[in-house]
Amino acid sequence: QVQLVEAGGGLVQAGGSLRLSCAASGRTFSNYDMGWFRQAPGKEREFVAAINRRGDRRNYADSVKGRFTISRDNAKNTVYMQMNSLKPEDTAVYFCAASSALSAYSVGYSPSYDYWGQGTQVAVSS
Repeated sequence: QVQLVEAGGGLVQAGGSLRLSCAASGRTFSNYDMGWFRQAPGKEREFVAAINRRGDRRNYADSVKGRFTISRDNAKNTVYMQMNSLKPEDTAVYFCAASSALSAYSVGYSPSYDYWGQGTQVAVSS
């Protein structure tokens, strides 16, 4: 089992920034690709960003490219997502997830992820 705990959500004005973190415990963190997903009210969960287990390859949804940056620190068992130039449409609950599937980071497919955090709310006001 892998336990994931997100932090860093909050309320921010449009154009502002937030940094999300996700702390993992349980099994060896570096054995997992890590992803961030989000779910807005009334919408399906969608892929945001992912990073491979070594931390040298990343994948982003088109809607966040150039604004969000995913990173990880395997020594600290933590994955981060820096979110800049936030827009009201970024408002959602953000979830981190861990996948043991090879190259899961490259496809952004939520069923590929084995473990999920509880989520952290991000609200962006206009």
